[in-house]
Amino acid sequence: MEEVREAKQELRNQVDKSMHALSGEEREKKIREVESRLFDFANFLEARIVLLYVSDKNEVETQNILSQTYDYGKIIVLPVFDPVKGNARLLKVDDPQRDLIEGSKGLLEPNPQRCREVPLECIDIAIIPSVAVDEKGGRLGAGDGFYDRLIPQLPVTTRKVSLALEDQIVSQVPAESHDKHVDIIITDKRTIYKI
Repeated sequence: MEEVREAKQELRNQVDKSMHALSGEEREKKIREVESRLFDFANFLEARIVLLYVSDKNEVETQNILSQTYDYGKIIVLPVFDPVKGNARLLKVDDPQRDLIEGSKGLLEPNPQRCREVPLECIDIAIIPSVAVDEKGGRLGAGDGFYDRLIPQLPVTTRKVSLALEDQIVSQVPAESHDKHVDIIITDKRTIYKI
């Protein structure tokens, strides 16, 4: 088990190096391509309630995705993770400009005093963050396991989609028994269907 954790950390370091090797302009262009593919993706277009994330280091930037999803009139849901209990609350964000506050990890998250909770079974599509992914849907996250606990709670009918740059696609993500896969990966060059 320790071997797998070390392999995961090594992969995070490799992705970090490859992401930092990209110029800001290159990275921005690739992210715009991912966004374009997401906004043309049938499952996204048909979805009414979208679970998104606020991006962290080496994840596809989501600030513009949040804004555009809001402009499309979709219901935006963001998770608030409890690091002590290890669980998540899904909260509806009515306005990404007003409803987000700094959370425990220093990232923006929904303000629980302004945002209402949304039941898991209402999510039509879940956009899941990844630091690295493989073509079989294996994903490497930030390492806190929050999404590995959240994914199996989502309905079977909810499409679990990861956004990644081609630079984040690897031959195989090291996996432990608790690691969960995504159904679909959208990159700057293609859409990969694991389902």
